[in-house]
This record gives sequence, structure tokens and C-alpha cells, in this order.
Amino acid sequence: MTRTDPVSAPAASPRIAVIGLGAMSRSLARALPRGAEGLRIGAALVRPGSGAEVEAAAAAAGLELFRDLADLLAWAPDLVVECAGHGAVRDLAPGLLEAGVPVVVVSIGALGDADLRGRLEAAAAGPGGGRLTVASGAIGGLDILRTGGRAGLSRVVYRGVKPPAAWKGTPAEDAVDLDALTEPTVFFEGDAAEASARFPKNANVTAAVALAGIGFTGTRVSLIADPTAAGNRHEVEGEGAFGTFRVALSNVPLPDNPKTSWLAALSVEEAVVRHFQSVSY
Repeated sequence: MTRTDPVSAPAASPRIAVIGLGAMSRSLARALPRGAEGLRIGAALVRPGSGAEVEAAAAAAGLELFRDLADLLAWAPDLVVECAGHGAVRDLAPGLLEAGVPVVVVSIGALGDADLRGRLEAAAAGPGGGRLTVASGAIGGLDILRTGGRAGLSRVVYRGVKPPAAWKGTPAEDAVDLDALTEPTVFFEGDAAEASARFPKNANVTAAVALAGIGFTGTRVSLIADPTAAGNRHEVEGEGAFGTFRVALSNVPLPDNPKTSWLAALSVEEAVVRHFQSVSY
């Protein structure tokens, strides 16, 4: 008698949803299927009242569209990626975690709110057991901060450098005349908590550094308008018992949205892929 081993059925593709359908979500929906992992976005949760433009974007990307968290939960996602801003983290992430759904947070700046961090931590630790992951965003060196922090960090400094035009529409306009600058000018110095609160559109990198290192009040921040800068630069310095380090990046904008770093979009893709890998290097 010939022994025949059963043939395993192919594993079902994970059910991945995004919150929001802006440039970051659309970039992720296009990028994932091009990878070797076979992942794809299947659904999007958007604000109630979102109109025909959002419906057309969802249809073009082949996504199921939901406007209510309960409907998304009924779809039974294996992972939800937040790409919709601080309000979405505050209003939707706790409920997803409480329901046991893992969440990748892109709007990291929202975590500058200590009360919200507490709510998210409590939701993740509850019976549902959903896991929260923070995308690294437009900055590198976070692994060094986390690792060095095991021995103790004594100093962490973040410097954000952008062309003057990139700071328009922020409180930088009240501090300096952005149109008249002829040399790099520091318009803010303080801690990461104040920087995240005063500059929410630029808070994601600041928050990522603070969370990986010595927290929002311990992390020093300098924000700089530089008329000679061709793009956005991010610099992180750290010092502790392990030694010292410095990381500097000059980032290319996301083609779909010049206000967003391409590296930030790639970090979200990488976070999704790593979530489903059985082995990560």
C-alpha cells in the first residue's frame, strides 16, 4: 500500500485594512502587491460622509469601503494600518486593540499625548490582546536608541531641517520671516513634548525618537528653516553608557505627496511585511 501525504491547502491571504485613503494609504496599496510576500490591502475605513472621490479611489484600488468601525470589525481584519492622522489614532485604535486586532500606527505624533498612550497600552494589555506597532517613519537609528537605552541614555537630541517653504502654515511663521531667510535659522528649541504639541504636522519623527529613547520630556528638539536645503533632513544624536552615535538622513518626498517623506511610506510597507513574517532579519 502506497502512503500518500495529505496536501495542505494554501494559506488564505491575510486580511489587511487601512484607515484613511490619502496618499500614504494609496501608496501602500500599490506597493504591497509588488513585493514577494503576496500581501495586499483589502479594505479601507474612512470618515462618514466621505464622498464620490473616496469611493472612486477605493474602487480603483479594489478595496472594500467601510465608514463604521463595527463594519470593519465584522470584516475580520488580521491587521489594520492607521494612515489618517492623530484623530484616527485617538478615536479608532483603542477599539481595534480591545477587539484583538493588531494596529500599525503611522501618525506617531499622536502618541505625544500621555493620556492617549495610556489608553492604548491598556487596550493592548486587555483581554482582546491586540498588538500596537509604531512605524519608524522618516527617521533611522531608532534601533540604536532602543538598544542603547537598555544600558541607559543620558542625552538624545533631534534636529529637523527643512526649506522655509516647508514650514509655512506652522507656528514657525510667527517666530521668523520665512521668506526673508538667507541662512539656516533655528526657530524652535525645547523638548519633544512641546515640539509635538506646537508642530503637529511635523510631530511624527519627533515622537518616534522620543518613544524609542528617553521620552518626550527628556528628548531635546531643534527645528530649523534652511534656505539652502534641497529637501528635509533629520539628525539624531544620542549618548549613554554604551557610547555615542549620530544619524543623519536627507529624505526624498513621496511622489504622490511632497509633504510626506518617501522613506516614511516605505517604513509603513516594511512594518506590514514584518508583521506577517515568521522569520525577520
